[in-house]
Amino acid sequence: MVNEVQEPTLGSSSNLCLSCHDGTVAPGTNVPYGTIKMSGTMFSTDLFVGTLQGMHPFNFKLPLNCTSDNLLAVVCTGQTANGSVPLVNGNVQCNTCHNPHVELTDPVAGDFLVVDNSSSALCLSCHVSQPTSFGANPMHSIRTGPGSAQPQNAARDRANSFAQWNQSVHAIDSHTLDKRAKGVGPYPTLRQNGCQSCHSSHNANGVAQLLSSPKPPVPNMDATTQACITCHNGGTALSPAIPNIFAEFGKTGHPFPDGKNQHVAREAVVLNNNRHATCVDCHDPHASKQTSTFASVPIRGAQNEAVGVSGTDGVTKVKPAENQYETCLRCHGTSAGKQTLAVYGYAPERATISGDPLNLVPQFGALAKSAHPVFRDRQSALPQPSVLKFMLNLDGRTPGRAMPTRLLCTDCHNSDDNRESGGTGPAGPHGSKFSHILERRYEFSQVVPGLPPSGGPGSTIQNLQPLVLDASAGGPYSLCAKCHDLNNVFADASFKKHSVHLKAGFSCSVCHTSHGMGSTPSNPGGDRLVSFDLRVVAPLESSGVAGNKPAVAPIAYDRVSSTCTLRCHNFNHNSNGTVTPALTGVGSAKH
Repeated sequence: MVNEVQEPTLGSSSNLCLSCHDGTVAPGTNVPYGTIKMSGTMFSTDLFVGTLQGMHPFNFKLPLNCTSDNLLAVVCTGQTANGSVPLVNGNVQCNTCHNPHVELTDPVAGDFLVVDNSSSALCLSCHVSQPTSFGANPMHSIRTGPGSAQPQNAARDRANSFAQWNQSVHAIDSHTLDKRAKGVGPYPTLRQNGCQSCHSSHNANGVAQLLSSPKPPVPNMDATTQACITCHNGGTALSPAIPNIFAEFGKTGHPFPDGKNQHVAREAVVLNNNRHATCVDCHDPHASKQTSTFASVPIRGAQNEAVGVSGTDGVTKVKPAENQYETCLRCHGTSAGKQTLAVYGYAPERATISGDPLNLVPQFGALAKSAHPVFRDRQSALPQPSVLKFMLNLDGRTPGRAMPTRLLCTDCHNSDDNRESGGTGPAGPHGSKFSHILERRYEFSQVVPGLPPSGGPGSTIQNLQPLVLDASAGGPYSLCAKCHDLNNVFADASFKKHSVHLKAGFSCSVCHTSHGMGSTPSNPGGDRLVSFDLRVVAPLESSGVAGNKPAVAPIAYDRVSSTCTLRCHNFNHNSNGTVTPALTGVGSAKH
């Protein structure tokens, strides 16, 4: 807590409760009469199990410090929202929530609660949804329009995370909870349990934020994520079961935090040294809404009120994120902790990327010479004859949603069985059987390591792909076929040598980057996402003067003449459109 917590004074109501409930005396058996055991080992049954770390704090100084970045909006006025929930001398004590003389005010939970806590009535007496904001910090800024960063409005800077709780999925969902599931509350439905679906007031297993992590805990998973997995594991906690997100992480997915990079409530919005991916990095559990439709919207309901980073500078905090990519930029933007990990598969080296090749801000930004329309709407300066009217579902046949003017990150990076594209699994980039958490197959042409002509850039490609134009066949271009008509590409409608390369078995990745070009590409000129993979192609060799070593010409692409200047599969592609064997060795491929 950022607020001052005081030792209970002698004679206070909480001090009286702790004379038994301190983990050393009372075994935690609550009965209105009869014999109570007063000796023996209490740690396995007492509410506090010998420590107060996993229980709701009390005797803190009110009113709270409401000018700080509180994750939860709490009582800042020194009074509760429900007159039946008392403050004791202006403070929260044990008898704020418990009346030791009346056991069953809440007939389901019991526990001597002062009010019936069904639908979180007791919790919401302090954790209020109004006002919607607290305090101000003029140093913060927020995106108030496309491409702009303005001084942060005082209300928005201290946004109350509970402002949209009443409309969130965790507050209104009617799924039945299995009473055998531990840590999900005493009531029969998720809506009735509300806060208690994730939090425990006493003896919280997750400790931080009083989270109710599973017992026994899930191995190799941080406490913050474990609280979500209790229900989002496709198991019996909820009936009917919901999509199994935990299973998606078992594929190649976002990494959980470990002991060195745990999620903390007050961490910076740009995750530099504390790189991790836990549920609350992309979702606000107090505001998330069920995504009931996959219409073309800038952000999904499941990410409602999530925090993000502006795509203008990659630094400015955006709370709440207005676009899905702003949440992704917490890690995939200016963060200094990015890595190229082998587990995600082959990584191309692009010819036109300068600076940090993993920083997506300049690649998708307003100044990018060419980019998929993620940060901005699709440009109409150049014709795009291959673009379909509808995205194809995972089966490669059924039309999905209408082709939008702007794409989402999850249009490419998604679970391979996601329900958005006609599958039965959860939507979102949790995990996929395909590389780079792509929702469909996308092959990268590669050469063997070494020196030409036997290996290295410019040498023969070793994994030439078969020509598969049927989008439903699961071929090497399946991801591109979601939005592009492969038959149109093969007909050379936009580039007169597409069919030549496809027949030869080259992947789209040899010539095209999937993100964007940046603002200052050298060669090629920045058109149509043409940015050659330097792990596959090399500068062209010209004959030069007899007896001298071959001269090297820079890699280039001319859209008007549809010519390239480079060396690939041991052939020189000359600026005049001719193709000749490379001087360092003649490859076996035919052009």
